Amino acid sequence: MVDEGTIKGWCSGRFAGYFNMDTMHTTHGRAIPVAEGLKLVNPKLNVFVVSGDGDLIGIGLSHLVNAARRNTNLKVICLNNSVYAMTGGQTSPTTPRGKKTQTDPLGCPYELINIFEIVCKPYKRFYARVTPLTKDLFFSALKWGVSTENFAFIEVVFPCYENDYRRLGYKKATEAMKALSNQLEVKGEVKNLVSNQLGIVKDYE
Repeated sequence: MVDEGTIKGWCSGRFAGYFNMDTMHTTHGRAIPVAEGLKLVNPKLNVFVVSGDGDLIGIGLSHLVNAARRNTNLKVICLNNSVYAMTGGQTSPTTPRGKKTQTDPLGCPYELINIFEIVCKPYKRFYARVTPLTKDLFFSALKWGVSTENFAFIEVVFPCYENDYRRLGYKKATEAMKALSNQLEVKGEVKNLVSNQLGIVKDYE
């Protein structure tokens, strides 16, 4: 069960505080090269990168694409709330067209960047798109991602209630999560995904 506090508190910058593990905070947009450096220095380390859509798909996109191209053994978890939530709810690279944000009050005029299409599909890397409510799919994705010796990407889609959905008129974080979930289709294990589908891709057509 995902409660109000869980949905409100999903922030990549606070992730390290919830888990007992060795962690490192990096400059915004540079999490991937730092992680690759750690892996090069000590290949035995199981290195995870936990970051937001603004960090990974905005300023850090070139690093992310090249890590996938090189097939660096990193496990990348992207907490995607489709806005720059930490700085107030501005349009991000994964904001859907038409969505109202702080910087696009009439609706985002651009098509979003589909992470699967540009990061994982060209190089046939492991990819999953899940939400906090698709628990079985979420844990299955983690299991597959951790077990591979190759690059793996897990996109966790969820609403930022405090700096986004509350401004849009939602009264509770769980209400926002349900509204977002209604826009998404659960596909399970597949060979291809479009932007409104949840699932796991480990084999390609």
